[in-house]
Amino acid sequence: MSAGFLLVLSGPSGSGKGTVSERLMEKNDKIIYSTSVTTRTPRPGEVNGENYFFATIDEFEEMVKKGELLEYAFVHTNYYGTPKKFVFDEIEKGEIVFLEIDVQGALQIKEKYKEAVFIFLLPPTMDELKDRLIKRDTETQEEINTRFKNAFKELDFVGEYDYFVVNETVDQAVADIENIIAAEKLRVKRHKDIKKEVMAEKKGEEIDNSII
Repeated sequence: MSAGFLLVLSGPSGSGKGTVSERLMEKNDKIIYSTSVTTRTPRPGEVNGENYFFATIDEFEEMVKKGELLEYAFVHTNYYGTPKKFVFDEIEKGEIVFLEIDVQGALQIKEKYKEAVFIFLLPPTMDELKDRLIKRDTETQEEINTRFKNAFKELDFVGEYDYFVVNETVDQAVADIENIIAAEKLRVKRHKDIKKEVMAEKKGEEIDNSII
């Protein structure tokens, strides 16, 4: 069995990160979605430890001081962060932990944990990205212009990532990410003893010890 790892997906607003992430998780029940810690109040139906790890501001700031977060940010009056313990515990079990996050958060993680696998999701063209922002009909024109300008800035950081995926269609983007996962699982460094794994597959068969 290959060792687990953290898979980080980023991309500009309008690239389709949310939709691609949802489809990926729907198709792959063995991938664990990273549970974030936040200081915001739980919404009806949300479960602590499932939707989020809910914490007070004092508790969150204590986690920051102790270095217990891979990354964190202050967004809309609340803190959000990625707890090391949850991620590392799951990786230790051999799980693939998936995290969808912005570029700033991804760079924080890379600084602290270079073993993660980083994927940058790109739109087919920047014109297409702007069309998608407009069609979402969730922002004002000013907000759309700001997100579009920020997208250009974020493209400067593609070189910090291990892979890029072009979101021409959601299904193709998900398939590309699945191919990356398959390749990463075959990395030699993710296997403690490949010879032993191969031998284990021979269980029940007689092995010629003279060739070992």
